[in-house]
Amino acid sequence: MKSTLIFFVFVAVFSNSIAQVTTQEKDSLLRQDTTRREIKYKPKASAYIVPGVFISYGLISLTGDNVIRRLDYTTNAELQEDHPSFAFKMDNYLRYAPAVAVYGLDLVGVKAKHSVVDRSIMLLSSYAMVTVSVGSLKGLSNRLRPNGANAHSFPSGHTSLAFMTAEFLHQEYKDRSVWYSIGGYAIATGTGILRLYNNAHWVSDVVAGAGFGILSTKLTYLAYPYIKRKLFKGKPVDMLISPNYQHGKLGFNLIKRL
Repeated sequence: MKSTLIFFVFVAVFSNSIAQVTTQEKDSLLRQDTTRREIKYKPKASAYIVPGVFISYGLISLTGDNVIRRLDYTTNAELQEDHPSFAFKMDNYLRYAPAVAVYGLDLVGVKAKHSVVDRSIMLLSSYAMVTVSVGSLKGLSNRLRPNGANAHSFPSGHTSLAFMTAEFLHQEYKDRSVWYSIGGYAIATGTGILRLYNNAHWVSDVVAGAGFGILSTKLTYLAYPYIKRKLFKGKPVDMLISPNYQHGKLGFNLIKRL
């Protein structure tokens, strides 16, 4: 019963992804990697409904004893009763798979929407945004993990990165085929479910993490063309430094055109 409910929570993401794909124009297929024009990203307000609902779902669980928090406890209890020795750690690697697929597909001739530098900058910017927001919330919420390992349970960092990279794959390849989007989100969903089975997170942690991951990439794709015009005046971007926050430590990412 609870596992079925988890599935239906995540299936909303698939619907959101497919709906966006079917309304996109296909002219970007004619653009080549070295001659791409600036691509304007103009999402509808409805594109933010799913991540907004997911984040709200998670935040409500922090307000005390309510139906969402009780669902956390009952779902965890059922999973641990049915699978007490489950220990499949692929979630540590699956969260990066959609991003790897973007570059892999491009290398074998299935061209992404943006140039390698532009998309890499957007990927790093999304990563910085999600790690800072999720890392900060982990410290503020101080929620104990179901396995008692530490008090950094909310939101799920693994899930946020998985959905961030899934949305990245969606943005770069949604005009090619809906199956790229579905595949990326399937991997992200699998990552979130594995976090539950591995007793590392509550359901609300995972749902909120998915919301933060999707939102970070959407906001990056929305802001990047404007920032690029204002800061670089249409010139090629040679280097970018962006912050990140992970495991309680602030760091920086550097990307440079060679």
